[in-house]
Amino acid sequence: MDPRAKLFLLPLFLSGRIRSGVRFTLIYGALLALSLIEPPTEGRGAWLAIFPMIAVGIRMLLPCLITGAFAFTTTSPGEFTAALRRMHVPEAVIIPCIVVIRFFPTLREDYRHIRNAMALRGIPSGGGSPLRHPAQSLEYIIVPLLMNATVVAQDLSVAAMTKGLGNPGRHTSMTDIRIGIPDWAIMILCALPLILFPTGVL
Repeated sequence: MDPRAKLFLLPLFLSGRIRSGVRFTLIYGALLALSLIEPPTEGRGAWLAIFPMIAVGIRMLLPCLITGAFAFTTTSPGEFTAALRRMHVPEAVIIPCIVVIRFFPTLREDYRHIRNAMALRGIPSGGGSPLRHPAQSLEYIIVPLLMNATVVAQDLSVAAMTKGLGNPGRHTSMTDIRIGIPDWAIMILCALPLILFPTGVL
């Protein structure tokens, strides 16, 4: 496995997110195996080359997905807001970040409700159903999610403004955020590849 991928997976395992860490490890392994396939460059099988290309692209994005999964599962919106304010990040940046953090869990809850409603009506929605019935999945899952996503984003923005996130002046917080020794250690580990990669060590 790529040392950089191991570096991004390390915080998941250290924080006790073993299941998520194992899941991302298996996904990375599957993408790596798929990217090593050498399909024929000529003839009818040449179109199979698209799968290794897609696997390489997703594998390059996987560290971002791992980092996002770690941030979403270990940091509450209140802690994230307090951390950004301790770093003196402008409120124009903090508010969209808080909306995004609350958006995806809300969207996941809506997806769960849609699947429950489909199961109640006897419509298959789990397993490989999206692959077996793509038109049905588009009609019953994707379209309602997209329709509801705009409403959820507007509601979350209004809720953030109602809580006074956009008010000028100093904001107080019940969460005390401080940088400790583990935080410095993680930052140094994350900075090492950036320092060693230009020198050719990695």
